Amino acid sequence: MTPAIRVALGDRSYEIHVGPALLAEAGRLIRPLLKTPKVFVVTDENIEPLHLGTLTAALDAAGIENHGVVLPAGEQTKDFPHLEGLVDAMLEARCERATTIIAFGGGVIGDLTGFAASILLRGVPFVQIPTTLLSQVDSSVGGKTGINTRQGKNLVGTFYQPRLVLADIDVLNTLPSRQLQAGYAEVVKYGLIDDPAFFAWLEDNGARLLAGDALLRRQAVVTSCQAKARVVAADERETGRRALLNLGHTFGHALEAEAGFGDALLHGEAVSLGIVLAFTLSVRLGFCPAADLVRLCRHLDGLGLPTRLPGDRAWDRRRLMAHFATDKKVKDGRVVFVLARGIGQAFLCSEVAVAAVEAVLDEAIAGAAGAAP
Repeated sequence: MTPAIRVALGDRSYEIHVGPALLAEAGRLIRPLLKTPKVFVVTDENIEPLHLGTLTAALDAAGIENHGVVLPAGEQTKDFPHLEGLVDAMLEARCERATTIIAFGGGVIGDLTGFAASILLRGVPFVQIPTTLLSQVDSSVGGKTGINTRQGKNLVGTFYQPRLVLADIDVLNTLPSRQLQAGYAEVVKYGLIDDPAFFAWLEDNGARLLAGDALLRRQAVVTSCQAKARVVAADERETGRRALLNLGHTFGHALEAEAGFGDALLHGEAVSLGIVLAFTLSVRLGFCPAADLVRLCRHLDGLGLPTRLPGDRAWDRRRLMAHFATDKKVKDGRVVFVLARGIGQAFLCSEVAVAAVEAVLDEAIAGAAGAAP
């Protein structure tokens, strides 16, 4: 079994376990952390029929009383009404400050549940059991929680660390291929930020990883979690280097908002497009060799990830630019972009000419219009 990865945050440090069959071990792994043998499990309608029984059996076997709620699946669940409903359900189940909340699902469930745990009774402990590739390599680690608003993505939330993360790679076998591909965008991100050797490894192994190779999947999740754990330990609240983890997200969140935070454009698909746009902007500004953009697009295209805006909608550059104004990295009225000097060489830049961003968006929108049926 792969050794646990430690997120070093002093007395709030915690471990990330990555491997097969971890759901069946969940009760044994969680039990030592509990102040009282009672948990509240939050999951969604996709996970419930597939994996909830395995988790509850493991909790029962460890003598852990468990209650729970099943929420609708999808990005639309990350909003104020569902947050209110979740908090009500936990209070009705008589959750106490010693009750641990388990987020059992993808990024939506993890973000929403973590936020609810951070505000319930002024903070109760919670555990992340991520069930998608995206959540295993990114959103379950680092303590970012939150919900979406009509103004944008994740604009209301907290930094609130879990007590434990259990990433069972076996659950990835039940993911639809589109969800796997979307999650892969967050894996690629780590190579593009500061690990060109990992990007090269993904070029060699990405197709087999997505096709189901368990050892490759575990290695990709471990490498991604190790990278994020290092960054979070050094910059928990994103005052500096952690912002690099948002590579592709400024563009991606704007695209998601325009697409309505739904299944039309998954978060990972938006990140894939956003990464390409960030590299395109980097090339336009003279920071990045064009060959690296070509190499990036070739890899993403080869694995079925989008590199061009979908042509099934009329994209509006002015509306996309307006979304940038609500980006969490805005400082003194300027958007701080994550750009690249090449693969594995990401950096933060607040001095980006508006005209250059507009030109990149105009070009992308023209390409989408040309691809429309």
